[in-house]
Order: sequence, then C-alpha cells, then structure tokens
Amino acid sequence: MTQKLHLVMGGRVKDPRTLEFADLPSVHLVGVFPDFASAEAAWRANAQRTVDDAEMKYVIVHLHKLLQPDLPVD
Repeated sequence: MTQKLHLVMGGRVKDPRTLEFADLPSVHLVGVFPDFASAEAAWRANAQRTVDDAEMKYVIVHLHKLLQPDLPVD
C-alpha cells in the first residue's frame, strides 16, 4: 500500500471566493498527515476555530497526487 500524504494549511485570503493568500509568510502550516481522515480532522478543527472570519480559509492539499501523479486512484 502506498502512503498518501496530505498537507493541511490555511490563512487569510484576499477574497473568500479564491485561494489567493493575502500574506504568504503568515500561512499556517498545520501539518502533513498520512491519510485523508486525519487530515480532515485537523482541517475541521482549524476551520471551526476561524468560522466567524470569512477571510480565513483552511485547505487540504493531496500531496500524494503531486508527488506521484501516475498512481491509480482508489
């Protein structure tokens, strides 16, 4: 089984409809996780913490898709 890494990160965006971060040096890197479930839990915790601020956005980046794009999706 191939490890499927996920990155959770977030920060203030210029426009809540986009993913253009307003201040890249201040982006919060939550961490790298070995599976989607643990990444989703970390994302959810951080997104909930900032739910009242429309300009704060957290995302999950599927690192395994960037690192090994030829892997089959399962």
